[in-house]
Amino acid sequence: MSGHGNPIPMSSAKCGPLTGTANVPGDKSISHRALILGAMAVGETRITGLLEGEDVLDTARAMRAFGAEVTDHGGGAWSVHGVGVGGFAEPENVIDCGNSGTGVRLIMGAMATSPITVTFTGDASLNMRPMARVTDPLALFGAQTVGRVGGRLPMTIVGARDPVPVRYTVPVPSAQVKSAVLLAGLNAPGQTVVIEREATRDHSERMLAGFGAVVTSEDTDEGRVITLTGQPELTPQTITVPRDPSSAAFAVCAALIVPGSDVLVPNIGLNPTRAGLFTTLREMGADLSYENERLEGGEPVADLRARFSQDLKGIEVDPARAASMIDEYPILSVVAAFATGATIMRGVAELRVKESDRIDAMATGLRANGVEVEEGEDWWIVHGRGHGAVPGGATCASHLDHRIAMSFLILGMAANADVGVDDGGPIATSFPIFEPLMAGLGANISRGA
Repeated sequence: MSGHGNPIPMSSAKCGPLTGTANVPGDKSISHRALILGAMAVGETRITGLLEGEDVLDTARAMRAFGAEVTDHGGGAWSVHGVGVGGFAEPENVIDCGNSGTGVRLIMGAMATSPITVTFTGDASLNMRPMARVTDPLALFGAQTVGRVGGRLPMTIVGARDPVPVRYTVPVPSAQVKSAVLLAGLNAPGQTVVIEREATRDHSERMLAGFGAVVTSEDTDEGRVITLTGQPELTPQTITVPRDPSSAAFAVCAALIVPGSDVLVPNIGLNPTRAGLFTTLREMGADLSYENERLEGGEPVADLRARFSQDLKGIEVDPARAASMIDEYPILSVVAAFATGATIMRGVAELRVKESDRIDAMATGLRANGVEVEEGEDWWIVHGRGHGAVPGGATCASHLDHRIAMSFLILGMAANADVGVDDGGPIATSFPIFEPLMAGLGANISRGA
């Protein structure tokens, strides 16, 4: 069942051309960070275009619990009156982060160097996800943690009373872990250093600098070395959140596989640490173009136009690109099903510990819909059947995972028989307008068993 209520079965049927403009929601990663850093600044931060999905709303509620004044002005406009670095109050109640791995890990980092005690929980999916990858480096600052076996929620963190700066090498590529350590370093004296062997999305570094923190990044033989000077006074900002490339991926990929489609997705963030999917799709032969390229709030932005692409080819995806598109592999596998030949995806072990085991979830569902898939611990191969040759007809388990649910609903738009999901409820965590937006383009999604 859904972490936010009773299961909501959904199905998607083959449809005519998808056409029009897809105004997808604001970027989830940037929305989380804007709320958290706004709460750690002194004064009022104004945010427009905030994603108002459940994940981000849970982060907003958490910032209120820590003492910040967070106000919804309507239409994606929000303000945050911050309490300053080290100014978090101890919450009166448990912090429930719902389904959001990003939210809980970033908030843990933000509070870990303040002398407060906080208990975190989440929905059934989040409570099964490993947190040791974050709590281990936070312990180096002096924070103490007590949680369930395997480092899982519910979990209580006792923040460090006298934090010390750390130098930490991230063992696996993870923007969440990097960001948690940097946020913890804000309230530690001296310089906190994070080393990542493979570069991950850099929204935290960009936004920290925007709020006035001294943060540098240098590529060395060790990898990317990010250095943060602790105990700054963060200054409030006016932030325009670009639209989420991970959400845009669904409308874009649907347009590529549904005959006759022509969809414009405006104002999409094209941070190079996030745009790997679009590069990969172009390598597969997708008719995908960038229009009106520009910078907004330090982030590269463009309007994406996606058109039906009949001659998609399977490719071997560059493993070095994995960190820049880790959330997009489920929908990429759907496009791969309609390509000719094998699409090979390696270096993606991180998919095993997302909201679900995304390799297993997608492989199982694709096989049920007539697509051959091979898989290993950190790789998988989708053997494409070509345009018009995916049978469909199965109902797939979403595993409380919004991206799995949306990916299979996109599959149904071009398969020869309807494709269902057992629970589409989790879609609201990241993309609450998914159904009406896709219907407005011409999709045929229905609810009910």
